[in-house]
Amino acid sequence: MTMAAMAHRQLPFAVRFEWGLDGARAIASGADLAVVVDVLSFTTCVSVAVDRGATVFPYPWMDAGAEDFAAHHGALLAGPRGGGGLSLSPSSLRDAPALGRVVLPSPNGSALAHELAQEVPLIAAVSLRNAAATADWVVSELPPGAVVAVIAAGERWPGGSLRPVVEDQIGAGAFVAGLAAAGRGGFTAEDGREGFSPEAEAAMAVFNAAEPRLHHALQGCSSGRELIGAGYADDVEIAAELDAGFAVALLRDGAFGRP
Repeated sequence: MTMAAMAHRQLPFAVRFEWGLDGARAIASGADLAVVVDVLSFTTCVSVAVDRGATVFPYPWMDAGAEDFAAHHGALLAGPRGGGGLSLSPSSLRDAPALGRVVLPSPNGSALAHELAQEVPLIAAVSLRNAAATADWVVSELPPGAVVAVIAAGERWPGGSLRPVVEDQIGAGAFVAGLAAAGRGGFTAEDGREGFSPEAEAAMAVFNAAEPRLHHALQGCSSGRELIGAGYADDVEIAAELDAGFAVALLRDGAFGRP
């Protein structure tokens, strides 16, 4: 591994932050917990569903095996927005009369969680709704020196390259701010590892700046405007429900559910 690649791993720090699958591969190796953030809308969907007692299976987007996978697990397969029934629209999961097992494909957060499950022992789905609850769980359940890799999923440009999006940086920062509020991050572990990486601190600063006008920030950002223009303003409002979710969503045995 080159010196540059080693530097990108943020190894001196216990709480790290990066973007997308390549960023996850850089910082998640050896992590005790990977935190996936996809505010509009995968991890918000997971928060809504897990609050209702559902189990959510992440799955790659547009994979031909999704129907067989859902049938094998006795789960409903969520479709794209606008197709009727369960979808990547958080309001579809909130309004469903009953929720049990759901397979929820998405091109970003879901695919990222599915990929990371092969490498990281524990994964959490974090949105603005459950950022504080998840941070509290980390502080109470994981040792002070635990390595936490926070990954903003981002979106995609038409050509397929990563498009960093402010809503995911805000969501990641909300989680990091929760750790800071609980006293995590200022320590120096016995092995000399420091608390927050500069990248994680920057995400927290973005959240702190956005928090007083959080709904406006999500409505005005590119992804929020795109969803509102397509008729999904309610989904943006649900995504902006800071700390409204009470359930931590952990990936175990291939599915997100409560600890």
